[in-house]
Amino acid sequence: MMNQPTTAVSASGNRAKWVALVAAFLGWMFDGFEMGLFPLVGGPALADLLGAQAADAAARWFGAIIAVFLVGAATGGVLFGWLGDRIGRVKAMSLSIFTYAIFTGLCGLATEAWHIAVLRFIASLGMGGEWSLGVALVNEIWPGKSRALVAGLIGAAANVGFLLVGVLSIALVSFIGGAKSLMLGVGLSEGFADKLLANSAWRFLMISGAFPALLIFFIRLFVPESEKWEAERERGATSHWAKADLLGVLLGCAAALAIIWAWSPAGPGWFVATSTTIIGLVVALMSYLFPVRQYLARAAAAGNLRGVSRDQVMRRMIFGAALAGVALLGTWGSIQWAARWAGQLAPDPLIHAREWTQITLAFGAIFGTILAALIAGWWGRRITYTMLCLGSFAAALFLYQGNAAYGPMFLVSIFFAGALTGAFYGFFPLYLPELFPTAVRATGQGFAFNFGRILAAVGGLQTATLMGFFDGSFPKAGSALAAIYLIGVFIVWLGPETKGKPLPD
Repeated sequence: MMNQPTTAVSASGNRAKWVALVAAFLGWMFDGFEMGLFPLVGGPALADLLGAQAADAAARWFGAIIAVFLVGAATGGVLFGWLGDRIGRVKAMSLSIFTYAIFTGLCGLATEAWHIAVLRFIASLGMGGEWSLGVALVNEIWPGKSRALVAGLIGAAANVGFLLVGVLSIALVSFIGGAKSLMLGVGLSEGFADKLLANSAWRFLMISGAFPALLIFFIRLFVPESEKWEAERERGATSHWAKADLLGVLLGCAAALAIIWAWSPAGPGWFVATSTTIIGLVVALMSYLFPVRQYLARAAAAGNLRGVSRDQVMRRMIFGAALAGVALLGTWGSIQWAARWAGQLAPDPLIHAREWTQITLAFGAIFGTILAALIAGWWGRRITYTMLCLGSFAAALFLYQGNAAYGPMFLVSIFFAGALTGAFYGFFPLYLPELFPTAVRATGQGFAFNFGRILAAVGGLQTATLMGFFDGSFPKAGSALAAIYLIGVFIVWLGPETKGKPLPD
């Protein structure tokens, strides 16, 4: 009789772990689906919306929309991380998924390029938040010995979403007649159905991004809250977050958007853009850090900081942002343009060059994320990150300098590029949570990963500029931007080695 309660609690705990992992996996998978939509359909979408405007304008809009997305994700990471540390991981995660699903779906109704930029920005708030919250929840529920594999699975989830975008696009283009009949059968007009399926069906694919909103019902009904967070709430540590602190996040977002405007086609020129970038990055950094600084000051005054060093938290947030910035700039400034480049190398839509590029890239990344997390668990965090940086640089050069046409070798190169550059997204869910205590974990890792997106946005804006410098050659521009990985080789040794250590309380 005495053993029955223990067994019941154990069974409940096991169910809680798996339900939380499934919810985080699905949330990040659909997050990846949403992220992968625009890199795949951005070309046809902008060609449709911009009409006869020059290809240079389309390239700049492509880069600007990606940059706006990254700024929104950075803002959402801090905003929803703050919300998750204040009201709980599960409630905040539900709100983040609702945000990214609904506003991605609305992109399918856009009539101007700037419509997509605005809607993608709002959607990306939720995407940035979901990463922070899902990673915090799973790391706090799963035991230390399992976290490497779990981190790899979470990282792989986003790439499963990328893969699904490519598969859906191929299936839709191949069976477009059947898709139209289905739409007519549910009552849509023929004109509206034709509009949804025109230009590689980019509108239909965007609208399909609203589907993950259904995941919210599963999360709210079955996913348990983190016991570590509930313990922090019980001792009053979650009450030191204040709504007024979010003004700092809004200021940081405005500064980052000002940088994007400065480098946009309507911008003021390179000198003003460079000055705006330097000032804007300083303002954004201080503003995004503001909520955590205020929290730590209040918690210290109330005696709830429990030995956590405020300066250490600040340093680790900046350190984590630098690590993430290297990986994200390499991804969004270089590798995420590969599908668009493949479409230029093989413009025949029947070849599905863009789709197969994204699918192959995703397969490589799924493999890489799981393997990288396991290697980091075996060998250590810093040596793993160093190896990933060197391997990613070599893979990017192999892809861009070793291919001049779309074919089997191109896809082999894409697989290796995906495996190495995508591996960082299995590494970060393992390492970043280890840098922060429970009370600021969602906000701290949300800032670290997502402020890296601000750095990536600024750098990624230079892809189109570099293409102009290299006479329109994307391979040369992509190769030049891939050199960012070499900086990461040195940065990682400035941080702590956390292998074998428990999550800080």
